[in-house]
Amino acid sequence: MKSSVFSASTVGVALVSLAGVLWGSSGTAQHLGAAGLSPFWVGAAQLGVASVFLLLMLWLSVRARSRLPVLRPRDAGLRWSWFAWASLGIGGYSVFFYEGLRLAGVGVGTAVAIGSSPIWAGLLQALVLRAPLSALWWLGTLVSVAGGAAMVAGKGGSSTVSWPGLGLCLLAGLSYAGYALINKRLVSHMVPKVVNFYVFTGAALLAVPVAWLQAGAPQWSLSALLVVVYLGLVVSGIAHLLFSIGLRHISGPTGVTLSLVEPVAAFVLAVWIVGERQPLTAWLGLLAVLAGLLVVIGAEVRSARQPVAAAPAAA
Repeated sequence: MKSSVFSASTVGVALVSLAGVLWGSSGTAQHLGAAGLSPFWVGAAQLGVASVFLLLMLWLSVRARSRLPVLRPRDAGLRWSWFAWASLGIGGYSVFFYEGLRLAGVGVGTAVAIGSSPIWAGLLQALVLRAPLSALWWLGTLVSVAGGAAMVAGKGGSSTVSWPGLGLCLLAGLSYAGYALINKRLVSHMVPKVVNFYVFTGAALLAVPVAWLQAGAPQWSLSALLVVVYLGLVVSGIAHLLFSIGLRHISGPTGVTLSLVEPVAAFVLAVWIVGERQPLTAWLGLLAVLAGLLVVIGAEVRSARQPVAAAPAAA
């Protein structure tokens, strides 16, 4: 039994980490081909592409099995409001994140948004769900967040601080943390493909009018179109599907912390493909992120095994 729990946690960690690697490719993809398209439209369009991709997956599943179990939330005892909140979370993350980056800068904004999301998730878990996390989990999370900050600080940047921009990036982190915790509950009762289709369709319906108001009509080019299709299929569609399946085996806050694999992947791709040179501080920050994530993984596996160990004593 212990080995099966350990295996389930390991599978969850592996799937969420793989999702983080795919998310980390988004910056490099935009650098290579979407420079002429507004970031608002990049975010909104990729949500729309993801929705279409997930609809196609559902259609193929229905054709293969004659029906897909639990297509309607009511059948799983779920409320539509939970899907609405999840859509607001992932859609709000996109809106707050891109506007925050514009005001605060890419490096600082990304660090604040992604770095704050695990802390938000831990606080929400403790204060709202009344399920506080272990001191070991907090230690690993804070070490990883500090490492991410060191990676950004090592690149240097403007000394001017945009407080509205930082506030929006903090809201982006809160939105993502809320989405992950709600998504954890949804995928525990319903097929992840169905959950993601509903959530991403709702997020796209939210993000498209916001993009139109903020950036006007989109200015498409072939390279921008190809990048958006890649982001929608891989970064939003496949990656979030892996993330949702992984959340079935690990806690929501741990899934959010493991998302810090994203800046690690982006860092490696920037060095390997774009050819960026990174200072020693950034490399040390990278090591700190990885060390902290190992501690979080250890805390997750330890937490998953505790109920199993306690069962014989209660018998």
